[in-house]
Amino acid sequence: MPSTKSPAEDSGTTTEKYNGFTAEERAAMKEHAREEKKAAARRGSSRAEKEAAAERDVLAKIAEMPEADRVLAERIHEIIKTAAPELTPKLWYGMPAYARDGKVVCHFQSAEKFKSRYATLGFSDQAALDDGAMWSTAYAVRELTAADEERISALVKKAVG
Repeated sequence: MPSTKSPAEDSGTTTEKYNGFTAEERAAMKEHAREEKKAAARRGSSRAEKEAAAERDVLAKIAEMPEADRVLAERIHEIIKTAAPELTPKLWYGMPAYARDGKVVCHFQSAEKFKSRYATLGFSDQAALDDGAMWSTAYAVRELTAADEERISALVKKAVG
């Protein structure tokens, strides 16, 4: 007699229902809304004032991170600022990010933010990292060696073109 189960049930796999955004995702979206309100409040400021305020926000966010993430974020912040001084620090969904003409090129995501076992250095589609038909856009970071720092610097320089 033929099976009355769906192919997914028959193969032993199950399909899970979508239950909406996680608490961490909702918190990130709320944080993004607060960031946009802050940016709107600064619209009358000069570009230099806006950039200085945005960097203060990024450094404050980094200072709030647990020690392991904070150490990585501080060092990555310095690497990015040195490798690509034309990128402007800003908060993006509560994460330190670095933008060109207001568009995020790369960002740091702490391990704690989404309860991950590692922090992430990610690159957006604005980053010029194209390499054939497939390339990496995010890197797990658990510690930084001198070689890792050089690699990050090279990636950021390539990302900005």
